[in-house]
Amino acid sequence: MKQFYTTVLLLTTAYSPILAQSRLQTFDDRTLEYLAARRTPGQTKTWLLISNTNDYVNVAIPAGLLVAGIIDHNPDMRQNALYVASSTATTFLLNTLIKKLVKRPRPFISNTHLTAVYQPKSTSFPSGHTSSAFSSATALARAYPKWYVLAPAFLWSGAVGYSRMYLGVHYPTDVTAGALLGVGTAFGMGFIRP
Repeated sequence: MKQFYTTVLLLTTAYSPILAQSRLQTFDDRTLEYLAARRTPGQTKTWLLISNTNDYVNVAIPAGLLVAGIIDHNPDMRQNALYVASSTATTFLLNTLIKKLVKRPRPFISNTHLTAVYQPKSTSFPSGHTSSAFSSATALARAYPKWYVLAPAFLWSGAVGYSRMYLGVHYPTDVTAGALLGVGTAFGMGFIRP
C-alpha cells in the first residue's frame, strides 16, 4: 500500500506542472474567445489605434523630455530622457531575445477558434507592445512620481496590454509577462536616473 501512495505522489508531482500549464492555456484561450465574441467595429477601431500608436508614444516620451530639458537647461530632465529611452530600448532587446527562445505561436495559430483582427508574423511570448509600454510608464513614473504622471502612464500601458488581447494577437499570459518584463527592466535601469 505504501508503494501505491508513493507512486501516486510521484505521478501527481510529475504531472502537476503539466496540469497547471494546461489550466493556464485553457484560461488564455477562454479569455480571448470571450473578447473576440464581444468585438464591435467601434471598439476594434479604438483598440487598434491604441495598439498602433504605442511605438510613437514610446519615442515621444523621452524625446519630449530631452527637448524640454534642452530648452529649460535642465540636466536632470535630459538624464531622465536617457533613463526612459534606455529602459524602453533594453526592454525591446530582452523581449526580442525571449521571443526567439520561447517561440510561442500566436493565439490565432494555436487555436483555430480564434480570429485575430490582424496577424503579426512574429511569435507571441511575451507581448512586445505591452513590455515597451510598461517600461516607458514605469521609468516615467519613477522619474516623476506624481499622481498626474502615474495615472495616465499606467492607464495608457494597461490599455495597450488590453488592446493586444482584444485584437486577438496575444494571450493574457503574454501580456502579463510583457508587463512584468517592462516594469522589471525600468527598475533594473534605475541606475541611470539622476
